[in-house]
Amino acid sequence: MSTALIVFKKELIETLRDRRTLVTMVAIPLLVFPLLVGGMARFTVTRIRTAQERTLRVAVMPQGGADDFAKWLAQRADVTPCAVGDFDDGMQRIERGELDALVVIANDFEERIRTLSAGQVDLYYRATERRAAEVTRMLAILDEYGDTLRAARFARLGLGPTVHQTIVVQEHNIATPRAKIAETIGGFLPYLFIIFCFTGCMYPAIDLAAGEKERGTLETLLTTPAGRFEILLGKFLVVVMVGLVAAGLSMVGLYIGLQQFRGLPPEFMRALLVIVEPHAILIVLSLLVPLAVFFAGLLLSVSIVARSYKEAQSYVSPLLMVVFLPGIIGTLPVLQLNLVTAMIPVLNVTLATKAVLAGRASPVLLTTVYAVMAAIAMGSLWLCAKIFGKESSIFQRA
Repeated sequence: MSTALIVFKKELIETLRDRRTLVTMVAIPLLVFPLLVGGMARFTVTRIRTAQERTLRVAVMPQGGADDFAKWLAQRADVTPCAVGDFDDGMQRIERGELDALVVIANDFEERIRTLSAGQVDLYYRATERRAAEVTRMLAILDEYGDTLRAARFARLGLGPTVHQTIVVQEHNIATPRAKIAETIGGFLPYLFIIFCFTGCMYPAIDLAAGEKERGTLETLLTTPAGRFEILLGKFLVVVMVGLVAAGLSMVGLYIGLQQFRGLPPEFMRALLVIVEPHAILIVLSLLVPLAVFFAGLLLSVSIVARSYKEAQSYVSPLLMVVFLPGIIGTLPVLQLNLVTAMIPVLNVTLATKAVLAGRASPVLLTTVYAVMAAIAMGSLWLCAKIFGKESSIFQRA
């Protein structure tokens, strides 16, 4: 073991001299990641605030009257009435982004209201995700006008405003703010941690295997008294450590990014800071340990087989999709950790992390995830040792 530690120190020093590893392990998680988090949060909040505060441009076409609605709408401070020539002109102006909505009042609208029936209103808009907030506001405005007509109708009939209500439903959501936020972003966070863990392992694995083969320094290392497994173990530990440090620093970067951004609602920030409490972070890090070992074994095995640094990169690229796909699936809100999903590598780490952040992780399921990932990690180490033990794998050249 002492020999393996000597190899570990030697490889760690050489790895820390590599700029690509330092960028992947330190610069991106601590510098780029906080800027991205802060920038995305600021952009999202600004966009939502702008959509909620800006004045809507609405045209009304009362085909058979219903001027009351046009007058009621014109009195609102959050709406700018616009004139259109005809229906086609209104559609074209919506397409060009000059109108947010066109309201067409049916011919018999006033007559139906007068006879206590429901009047028809057609609302035309061009809904995209970017304009979802404007559409929601427009629907709320129409609901408000409907409430006004209903109140007038009830007053005419001498009825109370609540006569149409047969039951009153009071909603009581017992989910904590932590659980709700964790359900929303809890699937996204482990996906980021997995990305940083994998990319953190990737460059040192390629450099310590294919890179050394290409430079011819691996043969020199094999002539030392260190055994082959001890050499592999030293390299293996370096790759695992770099992957864990990259994932850990991404958590720090996330915390820094959120702290720097002050535009989020205070209750959201308080719940978010509860999510990243120390014991939850420790459990998440412990879940990443077998994952990093698995990545290290997988990447070193591929890199040892490759004849050059470039060839190793071409082998590793498809692995990105294989590894990231379970992580992406884990972000789906309908997917939860259970005995089946706990058996699927990578996906189980994503779902377990989401459950831990939400504060509802089952000890049995967590133990299952640890057992599965430990078995996978040991399997990857065994595979790596078998490949590293073959002369044909080590000494083949480009």
